[in-house]
Amino acid sequence: MDSHQHQGTTSSALTRLNVNVARLLGVPPSGYTHLLGMAPEHLNDDLYRTPAATTARLAELASHHVTWPEVAILLARQSGVGALGVWDYLITAAATPLDGIRDASAYFAAVADPNTDALHITEDGEHITISHWNKADLAHEAACTIRAYALGLYQKRLGETARRRLTPVRVALAAKAPRRHDVLTELYGTRTIDFETPDSSITFLASDLKVSSPHVQPGLSTVLQRHAEQHLAAAIPLHNWLDHFRTALASAHDEATPTLATVARRMKLSTRTLQRRLDEQGTTWSCELETLRRAHVTRLLETTDLSIASIATRSGYSDAGALRRAVQRWYGTTPASLRHSRRGSLGRNRGRGEQPQLHAG
Repeated sequence: MDSHQHQGTTSSALTRLNVNVARLLGVPPSGYTHLLGMAPEHLNDDLYRTPAATTARLAELASHHVTWPEVAILLARQSGVGALGVWDYLITAAATPLDGIRDASAYFAAVADPNTDALHITEDGEHITISHWNKADLAHEAACTIRAYALGLYQKRLGETARRRLTPVRVALAAKAPRRHDVLTELYGTRTIDFETPDSSITFLASDLKVSSPHVQPGLSTVLQRHAEQHLAAAIPLHNWLDHFRTALASAHDEATPTLATVARRMKLSTRTLQRRLDEQGTTWSCELETLRRAHVTRLLETTDLSIASIATRSGYSDAGALRRAVQRWYGTTPASLRHSRRGSLGRNRGRGEQPQLHAG
């Protein structure tokens, strides 16, 4: 299941994994904490999608400390079941390892950037080949890390589904051969590794991947697929700096009345730099705050029975009168009328089986 809005981003779970490996390797935090997606409210929330450029930069920094095969095996070792969220369980909960990797392929966007990476499965008689496509250059070490790790991850998850280690028939890597192969031999459990191939792939005996998984729970795969679909639908991609700012602003608004200085501190910027960045994005602090408040007020009017005074307080307005003037400016009506009309619209949509939509205006 691909979605255009997820292109250019990866899951925050994958980013956390890369951050963990960077820390284990002693990569100085100053090299990555400023990157988009590294703020705690993004990194620790599975709803956010990190820019793929951030994940690639983490891999680059790690490969500056050790060789790319060493980064790949460390990533694999840190990838316990659940490290990548529901995507892991799509594989391990399936009726067979083959069913699991098929589900993982269908929902590959739940973990990776669908614009740069893809997972394909090919059945050829007695063999099944799982290919990982990555469009980066053959000599790009960070991309070599990702390809080698991806194949090791697939092998690991398939073995966890079968409840035993699966030995591949062969491995092919779209990477230049490293000086030493021992780390990759340890990762895959085989010396049969080809390099500089068009695509990266790992091949198994079909009989190994079609064996029934022990302790499979009927119906669980369907539940996990629905969860993956819902997760993708609710995901918040962080594509640019303005996304970063708006998340910081929303987070500050949830805690108190946000100020320029408060949000600047959250973003580790001076207030002057923050104002300049907003100007570069074609917006202003007051415009962004107004947009956020408008969405917040509209949502509370539509979904709660809070009084106008309470909504004013929760939305950062001095009193109910200030809120009424704002709603009149936005919608040309009163808060009470807006609440009545929006709730009537929501009721009609639900009656037709439609999902309610909130408009920030």
